[in-house]
Amino acid sequence: MIESRPAHAGMPVADVDTPALALDMPAFTRNLERMQAELAGSGVALRAHGKAHKCPDIAKRQIAMGAVGVCCQKVSEAEVFVDAGIDSVLVTNEIVAAAKLARLAGLARRADIMVLCDDASVVPLLGESARAAGTALKVLVEVEVGGKRCGIAPGEEAARLASLIERESGLSFAGLQAYCGSAQHKPDYAERRDMMARVVEAVKTTLSALGEAGLTRAYVTGGGTGSYPFERDSGVFTEVQAGSYAFLDTDYARILDEDGAPLQTFEQSLFILSTVISRPTKNRAVLDAGHKAHSMDSGLAGIAEPPGGQVTGQSDEHMVVALDEGTPGFAIGNQVRLIPGHVDPTFNLHDWLVCIRGDAVEDVWPIAARGPGL
Repeated sequence: MIESRPAHAGMPVADVDTPALALDMPAFTRNLERMQAELAGSGVALRAHGKAHKCPDIAKRQIAMGAVGVCCQKVSEAEVFVDAGIDSVLVTNEIVAAAKLARLAGLARRADIMVLCDDASVVPLLGESARAAGTALKVLVEVEVGGKRCGIAPGEEAARLASLIERESGLSFAGLQAYCGSAQHKPDYAERRDMMARVVEAVKTTLSALGEAGLTRAYVTGGGTGSYPFERDSGVFTEVQAGSYAFLDTDYARILDEDGAPLQTFEQSLFILSTVISRPTKNRAVLDAGHKAHSMDSGLAGIAEPPGGQVTGQSDEHMVVALDEGTPGFAIGNQVRLIPGHVDPTFNLHDWLVCIRGDAVEDVWPIAARGPGL
């Protein structure tokens, strides 16, 4: 396979081969600093979610800024991060296939590895894999806290599963995963607050049941960019798993604060660089970034610059922009900077991340854990 990078360090941003994923380095760095400031003094740590970016260079900068490690959702992602020298990785998913379990247990020889479990039938599979690899796996019980995805019922059911894990040779019960993904993108502040209050109550119920079973554990992890203040201030969470905070997207731009105004804690740092390839009419421009460059599962992309256009459609290799007659900046050949609708799957469409500072390319980083993975 021929390696094709969209840019190289030192070249003008205007010359980047498009479509390309670009990271504004000053904005990115400010976002990392702001998250650490948001958590400072709270006793709650950041475990940066690597599934957002799948890029070891980003993970290393998050850890250098104060993150305790990373989390990810696939064994293939964990392998990439461990290979890059990251020594604390939480796989925030249930792993059940024998081949994947063997690889996961093998990683525990080189790094501190944690994984989730929400079903008693998986406990012996996890234990067998750890014993075969001669390693030990730390296992978190995933509690269903309202997301209606994975997770065991809070309270006594979760405590019984924790007891099974603790008794299984090769495993240790390490704590709780309590992530409510559906809370992350609720625009209304009161709705997020009320949803997270129910999450906290579910965690408290489970911690109480664990205590009665003699399995007191302080480690409770979860949360994300849309809800982290609630986990931070809960008194029960010890860690948050934010990922998108470093980049933002149009979906997170819809999140409102307590006063109904857009949240402004973090700023947009991730963009798709595209080029105008057609002007069929005075009111329509067509860009070279389509489904293969931008994931629209959370909606169409926004336009950061030039101003005045609105994305109205997207197909495999094209993006259509509606213009008012006379809108400048959208001549054929002009570069357009787009705001992704959803960070995570958009990262997954690109091999390279172009790091920009002002009008110049500073570096190009591989998005090494992208792809379908295993």
